[in-house]
Amino acid sequence: MRGYEFRNFAGKPKDEIIQIGIPEQVIIPLLQANIKIGDSVKAGQIIGVDDNSISNPVHSSINGIVDGIVKINYYGKEASAVKIKSDGTSDWERLNSYTTEWDKLSVEKIEEILYLSGAASLDKYGIPIRYKSSNILPDDVRHIIVTGVESELYAPSLNALLGGDELYHFVEGLKILNKIMPKARLHLAINRNQKGLIKRLFALISGYDWIEPILLEPKYPQEYDEIIVPTILGMKILFKDAPASIGAVVISIQTILHIYEAVVEGKPVIERIVALGGTGFKDNYHVKLRIGTNLEYLTKDRINTSKKVRIVLNSPLTGINISEPDFPIDRQCNSIIALIEETDREFLTFVRPGFRRNSYARTFLSSIPVFKKICDTNIHGEERPCVSCAFCEEVCPVNIIPHLLYKYIKSGVTVEELANFGISDCIGCNLCNYVCPSKIPIAQEVYSKH
Repeated sequence: MRGYEFRNFAGKPKDEIIQIGIPEQVIIPLLQANIKIGDSVKAGQIIGVDDNSISNPVHSSINGIVDGIVKINYYGKEASAVKIKSDGTSDWERLNSYTTEWDKLSVEKIEEILYLSGAASLDKYGIPIRYKSSNILPDDVRHIIVTGVESELYAPSLNALLGGDELYHFVEGLKILNKIMPKARLHLAINRNQKGLIKRLFALISGYDWIEPILLEPKYPQEYDEIIVPTILGMKILFKDAPASIGAVVISIQTILHIYEAVVEGKPVIERIVALGGTGFKDNYHVKLRIGTNLEYLTKDRINTSKKVRIVLNSPLTGINISEPDFPIDRQCNSIIALIEETDREFLTFVRPGFRRNSYARTFLSSIPVFKKICDTNIHGEERPCVSCAFCEEVCPVNIIPHLLYKYIKSGVTVEELANFGISDCIGCNLCNYVCPSKIPIAQEVYSKH
């Protein structure tokens, strides 16, 4: 596939996980609360259920008192949320019926545990079970794609997520999935560069003919549904179509671990492992924190205060900027990225050797592995006319010609005519912006004309 591999960047998280302490307060976004202000709640207790939508129960992630039911700015929209004040204790309530002998449980009971734990609503489209957790039923699933390609620049590290006993737990999670969806073939997509992990993993899954391991290059945006599905299955899904339209579901590594925790340990989804990436942090590692921990608590004493920093959620190319200190870390968060704010023009930038600046054309010294590249907020140049270098065409993962579409848009070509050139295939990955030497915001123009 086309795309781009982010190599040798500074600020990548180390392969270690640090447990963050219990925060004084959490903010839990939910659609419908079943508690009120002043109620005492336990970590793992269900505090919200919405049976009118595709969802799972929402849990308190800490022990404490409901301090408020408020409206917050959540991903640019107003949302309801529950504020819970912590009592400082760290224990949590277990689910009923969990067991290490999960293979003796009925499929119905496993599905009930996954629903009540909240694990079945993770990832973009959830896990198919008989409850309203996904847009596809388990009997209709023919392909399960588990993604661990690490294509995002600051994605959580596989070695961190699957270190120690977690690799065994991961394989048990795969087996649990196989029990509830026995008709489905499981395709396990792994970063081919993780040779040590692959060797240990292959030893554990040897003999399971329902698992198909697939080794892929960590080229961004390999883990987008629109890319990973045709890469593995050879079947195209259109933009805005769910993989369910062809009988497939896409599930992340961390979701598989949550499945194991729910069924084998009785643990609801109250914690999340989050990668801290970018040179705006003093140090880069992974943290395990309670759901609803706010951004200020997470970043306190971890941000490089000598520089102005921009905080971005999940992806430096497509993630949203977060400026609200009380923004809650939810169960879909994978990475918090701290990018150094750099907006000043550099004097005689064209003659600089570029020790730490990335270049698609490899014209800088940073192409030599000894130098670590830096991802910051500066576009390192100014917008100039398109020179038809075709860099955007070379990296485009859906095989359209972004610079040509951009020129057509600017010349007033109609949307109907643009459709003939595949504009509806754009997935908004922003790679064309990233590699453009003329600093043209191609993606914004093309993506807006779907």
